[in-house]
Amino acid sequence: MPLRNQIARIIGKTSRYLLTKYTHGGSSLPGKLALSIDPNILENLSKNYQVIVVTGTNGKTLTTSLIVEILKEAFPFVLTNPTGSNMQQGIITTFLDAPLLKEDQKGMAVLEVDEGSLSHVVKALKPDYFVFTNIFRDQLDRFGELHTIFQLLKNAAESAPSAKIIANGDLPMFNSSEIKNQKIFFGFNHQKDEPVTPNHNTDGLLCPECDHILSYNMLTYANLGNYYCQNCGFRRPELSYQVDQINELTLSHSQFTINSERFDLPVAGKYNIYNALAAYSVAKELGLDTGTIRQGFENAKKVFGRQESIQIKNKKVLLNLVKNPVGLDQVLELIAYDQHPFTLVNILNNQYADGTDVSWIWDGNYECLNTMPVKEVITAGDKIDDMTKRLIVAGLDQTLIKKADSTEQLIHLIENAKTENIHILATYTAMLKLREELKKLGYIGQ
Repeated sequence: MPLRNQIARIIGKTSRYLLTKYTHGGSSLPGKLALSIDPNILENLSKNYQVIVVTGTNGKTLTTSLIVEILKEAFPFVLTNPTGSNMQQGIITTFLDAPLLKEDQKGMAVLEVDEGSLSHVVKALKPDYFVFTNIFRDQLDRFGELHTIFQLLKNAAESAPSAKIIANGDLPMFNSSEIKNQKIFFGFNHQKDEPVTPNHNTDGLLCPECDHILSYNMLTYANLGNYYCQNCGFRRPELSYQVDQINELTLSHSQFTINSERFDLPVAGKYNIYNALAAYSVAKELGLDTGTIRQGFENAKKVFGRQESIQIKNKKVLLNLVKNPVGLDQVLELIAYDQHPFTLVNILNNQYADGTDVSWIWDGNYECLNTMPVKEVITAGDKIDDMTKRLIVAGLDQTLIKKADSTEQLIHLIENAKTENIHILATYTAMLKLREELKKLGYIGQ
């Protein structure tokens, strides 16, 4: 092992230990320090691992978690990066935390990678598989429009031409001939073909081959579905893995069949069935049997901020991350399953990690809240006034809305809410801040 690499490992591991022991931890600094000493540290750390990179706009975290739970049933060394550590430094720290494998040992690394960080890690990681979940408009100040995000994914694939891509076949862009890697596709075939028109506000409806508007015989949500182009004949590819049937969707779980095999998932929402389907596809590509996959699904945990259930005094709180219009609409569809009166909390921040442009809230379907049993509304965050105005324009009764000017006041309002059930919709930094305060109060474990 080169001396520089040894020093980088020691410095990285030591800083990680000190941060964990004397602070709340830190997933970025140890990796940053190690990288500054050895630019090749990631390549050296990952050389004994078969690497699966999970990327895309929505669903990265749960997809990664589900794959990990499945692989843990079959492989002795499975490594993954914690939520929020999906950039270069955090990924390096993940490997620094892992036991050093012997030369004859092989591990599995399942890594969630931020779209913007792909170019910094792919050459070093030399991934065996990419999992492409979806591409939706998200954080325009960071990523730009859909084709900019697609270019990031395409560039990453070009940097690892031997990697197989496991992609969402229901998304037209992923079927583009611009991607040369070997590809296999997953998607939904749970309904009979019937012409359907996407919402007029939907992005990504142009044919990737000829730029004409696509037609659909089935839609799941947004621009995902069984598409075809009447102009050039472009159409959805053959699916290797498909959801045949959705048996049950509730506020707490879902039940469905993939390739005629039935599964239960302790996570709700149609959008999360896509994540389960992606994980299933990875497992099958690795040769794992259905029993192993089913056990992995049964072990699935709701990752923090994604349908996270929190007890605050006598209140049953469900916390969901929202960051773009498509994800927001899917969360709103999810909470519509709650037939009990509930309090709605909306926390909107515009820090860098959230995206500084919050105009996306005007493309979300907040209007659907008027058909739900919302008894009280609380708004908070850096852009509290924008959030409040959006809900008023959506038609919610202004007299039901309370503003929380601080996290402390927000928690006080939640503790004294009119309803037992509470749904919190929060952007990323808002979610982190709220969870930190709830930890201090003992509502969330350390």
